[in-house]
Amino acid sequence: VQLQASGGGLVQAGGSLRLTCAASGRTFRGYGWFRQHLGKEREFVAAILYRGGGIYYDDSVKGRFTISRDSAKNTLFLEMNSLKPEDTAVYYCAAGDPILSSVRASNGFRVWGQGTLVTVSS
Repeated sequence: VQLQASGGGLVQAGGSLRLTCAASGRTFRGYGWFRQHLGKEREFVAAILYRGGGIYYDDSVKGRFTISRDSAKNTLFLEMNSLKPEDTAVYYCAAGDPILSSVRASNGFRVWGQGTLVTVSS
C-alpha cells in the first residue's frame, strides 16, 4: 500500500489550495490529513471514517477546509480555503483502521504519504 500526496505550494493569505493523495493497494476504514509545523509535532487536520464513522475536523480548520474521497479512484482530497499564515506546514495524508476514539490521533493510522509543503504568505 502506498500513498502519494501532491498539491502543495506557495499561496497568499486568503487563497486556496487543493491537496491530493493517490492511494494504491487495499482500502481502509479511515483516511486523514495531518500537518507538521516546523519544529513541532504532527497534528490532526481532518479525517473520514467509514463504516459507522463520519467526517472530522480540527477546530482550527473547520469551515475553511473540506476533506473528501473519490472511492472509485481511491484518491483523497483536502480543499483548503481562506488560508492563513499559520496553516503553513508539511501536510501528510494517512490511511488506517482507527477506532472512533482515536481518529484524531496519528497512531490510529499506519500508512503515510511522503508529505507536501504548504506555505501561506502574509
